[in-house]
Amino acid sequence: MELAYQDCIDACLKCIRDCEYCLIQMSGMESKNECPKCCILCIEACSATMKFLMADSSFAKEYCGLCAEVCQWCAEQCGQHDHKHCEDCANSCVKCMEECRKLVAA
Repeated sequence: MELAYQDCIDACLKCIRDCEYCLIQMSGMESKNECPKCCILCIEACSATMKFLMADSSFAKEYCGLCAEVCQWCAEQCGQHDHKHCEDCANSCVKCMEECRKLVAA
């Protein structure tokens, strides 16, 4: 595995943790947008992306591109809420999106 992937893998891991926490906190709460649905899909996108990065797959950039889109969507959804857990989730999603886009552009 290339060391260049490590920042993206770390960002995906943090995003997964924060999305899982947001999802748990939103359980039973009303949401007027697609939070927590976006958290579920963001967890899946980040998990798949990490697997392709760790395998040094020739498809890693494609997965990073999709992951960046899902993270952007999740950041937009969670960013609309005033909850601390949603704010933390949105921030992690933005960081993951940025790291994924760096790899796509490389």
